Amino acid sequence: MTHAPAHPHRITIHKDDFFDTQRNRRVPVKLYIPDSPAEKLPCVFWSHGLGGGRDGASFLARYIAEHGFIVLHMTHLGTDTSLWEGKPGHPWDVIRSQRITRHVTMNRFKDPSFVLDELERRANAGEAPYTRIDFDQIGISGHSFGATTTQIMAGQKLGRGARLYSMRESRFTCGIAYSLGPTYNQTEDPEDIYGPISIPMLYMTGTEDSSPISGAPYTARLPIFEAAKGPDQHLLILKDGDHMVFAGSRGGLAENPKRTLHEQIIQRVSLAFWQAYLSQDSEAKDWLHHTGIIDYLHGEAEWKLRNL
Repeated sequence: MTHAPAHPHRITIHKDDFFDTQRNRRVPVKLYIPDSPAEKLPCVFWSHGLGGGRDGASFLARYIAEHGFIVLHMTHLGTDTSLWEGKPGHPWDVIRSQRITRHVTMNRFKDPSFVLDELERRANAGEAPYTRIDFDQIGISGHSFGATTTQIMAGQKLGRGARLYSMRESRFTCGIAYSLGPTYNQTEDPEDIYGPISIPMLYMTGTEDSSPISGAPYTARLPIFEAAKGPDQHLLILKDGDHMVFAGSRGGLAENPKRTLHEQIIQRVSLAFWQAYLSQDSEAKDWLHHTGIIDYLHGEAEWKLRNL
């Protein structure tokens, strides 16, 4: 893959706390900002998984930012590290014992749109570094619960039966769902829930990516990719890839001898996707759509593409 710059950009970290007065809710953010000479840069959002926070997945955020994208990580209070920090027992056991209410979940799903509004407000007021963001090139990504958040922003439906509804955020033009998140609503046809996903998407999972909450195998995640009706739906299945490799940590999992290899694949394929669908890089898109990526993966992952 030849479209990545030979000399990555240096990165500046900027942390801030946004406050939504309508919801009386704080949303901490962390931005990775490259020293690119470009006046405006595309921006990639990241939504963490259950028990995570804005400081997670730095291996991926830094890599994407080094190649010319602003990367913004949000903390979703109520589903963040506060679930387990300072509490006795293993973090995963503590997290499994928590009851996540609908109110907490809905606040999480409302955070990305609020953050977008706040970014635009601050940019219009001339506030740095938000003036660097190109608001015509905004993507969203996330891991596990953050993948579900990404899918909701992309058009996945909520509710049941005649009460299905959408929280799609049209300002996000493409997305990546790491450990794509299947709905717990098993009563609806997958096409009714996932079919409305309407933007280019990349879904990543692995053959060892079982749910740390339910124990469901990675195959339970695949109906999202199979049912989504948006253009250019991509799927990467890492051979021996597990749930936590996408978050850059191990959690309760044993060391994976393929961790470094998997992180490299995650970085390279993610970058190509953002270049193709945010930066409109024809070389990156060609790499994803033809044999370039197959040659690169060299049997370490399965790759599928649906063009609708």
